[in-house]
Amino acid sequence: MKYTSAEANKLLNGIQGRISDITRKEDLTASFRVASGEDVESLRPQYDFAATQKELESLEEKVRIVKHAINTFNLTHTLPGFDGLTIDQALVLIPQVRGRINKLRSMSGVLPKQRIIDRYNSANYVDYLVSNYDIEEAEQAYVEAKELLASLHLALDAVNTTETMEIDIVLED
Repeated sequence: MKYTSAEANKLLNGIQGRISDITRKEDLTASFRVASGEDVESLRPQYDFAATQKELESLEEKVRIVKHAINTFNLTHTLPGFDGLTIDQALVLIPQVRGRINKLRSMSGVLPKQRIIDRYNSANYVDYLVSNYDIEEAEQAYVEAKELLASLHLALDAVNTTETMEIDIVLED
């Protein structure tokens, strides 16, 4: 069946949610407490070890299939307008650009020369912090990095909602 990346991730989240539900129920029913003198059989919750393990293994296999399809898609599809940049490369680039934005925001938000106020300084001299770069250049780089990040997100969103991948998976179990 064909899925967009967004649909495949939704499918993956659904399968992982089902695993969590089964595991949570298993935690509640695989063992139980009984006070001495109580009838164990009347208090025993319904639990089938073999069936539960089989269902979990089947779901885990589906997770592997879907993740492999998503990974293959990310390795082989490029972002339009980014000259051969694959999705997996873009997913690495995005946090790098965010880091660059944070650094450039700090660099562009300073004065060329700032007085440093040290309340513990007992000497009679004044310290200054002097920028050793062109602040306007840092401001321009900051704007460009923000624009790059926005463009990456838009291109990634477009690919994730329009291009499809084949995932050979049976959902009924």
